[in-house]
Amino acid sequence: MRKATLFTATAALVLTALGSAFAAAPVPRKAPEFVIQSPDGSQTLLSSYRGKTVVLAFMFTTCPHCQKMAGILSQLQREYADKGVQVLGATFNPTARAEIQQFNKVFGVNFPCGYSTNENILTFLQQPASQPPFVPIVIFIDRNGTIRAQHLMTGDEAHDKTENDFFAHPETSVKAELDKLLSKAGPTTARK
Repeated sequence: MRKATLFTATAALVLTALGSAFAAAPVPRKAPEFVIQSPDGSQTLLSSYRGKTVVLAFMFTTCPHCQKMAGILSQLQREYADKGVQVLGATFNPTARAEIQQFNKVFGVNFPCGYSTNENILTFLQQPASQPPFVPIVIFIDRNGTIRAQHLMTGDEAHDKTENDFFAHPETSVKAELDKLLSKAGPTTARK
């Protein structure tokens, strides 16, 4: 029994370390192209929003944290649209393609939000497949197409043991990142 407890405790520490070791690629860095698929077959290209400040969220349709984030981002899309901000979303759980329309409807998503694949998300994040991320993932991209900040949830946060202040108060955190980016960018005219 003692060996099993020691093994379990050791395994928990290793998993926590691995979750913490999920180190995203450094920022700032140039945002690569990213394609969001829509159920109707159309595509949304990240590059088509060059000149805007972009919030890109990677989510699961089935994740309660992601569902909450989708609602927050919808509210902030309304609030910040006139300031040249565009929110985009891509869901990538295995059933996302079949569930995205219902997800958008139920959570009042008012920004382009479709689906992608785990491979595409990991490529965008510059992460190996051996380091799958927890969701949601929120990325902030400036008007020039440079990733200025990214926030990835860790395993502890996914189980409501929030250590990352960004996900402890997501609405306040997203606003703070946007305000910081917009203050550095100077005045703009919103592109529709």
